[in-house]
Amino acid sequence: MTHRPHVLPPPLGRLLSHLPAYPGSLLFASALHLSLGSSISADVKRLLWHKKLRLRVLDTGWNFDFEWNGSFFAACHPLQTPDLTISASAHDFYLLARRLEDPDTLFFNRRLCMEGDTELGLLVKNTLDALELPALDAMQWHPARLLAQLRTRWRLP
Repeated sequence: MTHRPHVLPPPLGRLLSHLPAYPGSLLFASALHLSLGSSISADVKRLLWHKKLRLRVLDTGWNFDFEWNGSFFAACHPLQTPDLTISASAHDFYLLARRLEDPDTLFFNRRLCMEGDTELGLLVKNTLDALELPALDAMQWHPARLLAQLRTRWRLP
């Protein structure tokens, strides 16, 4: 019996694919900055500077376009050609975020694809592998918790 990767049902994927791209990229870049921005070394930030990256969620039709602009992760216009595109299903990205699956395993099983600047792809992979991050905790994305973090960061009442 062959292992069949989890994917969203095609009707749901088609429905999700109609959502506009830029707001998703803006939310993704903001979340990425809040969770990783301070953990990435200055050397890596220098190598990422103005490199356009795209995460493509295959079963939803979503693309998250972003870059490191020298100060923070920022959303990019979706029509720009990315330097690196990383593609996988929503479930496989979830497994990667939870550190339940190794990117090399997904890559060699053709469930994770990198297109574009392979040196940049290796930099991203090795940087994420080297970070001591907790497994993804869905509660960290709870709106009340995110607002509390933003209030603290911006010193709001």
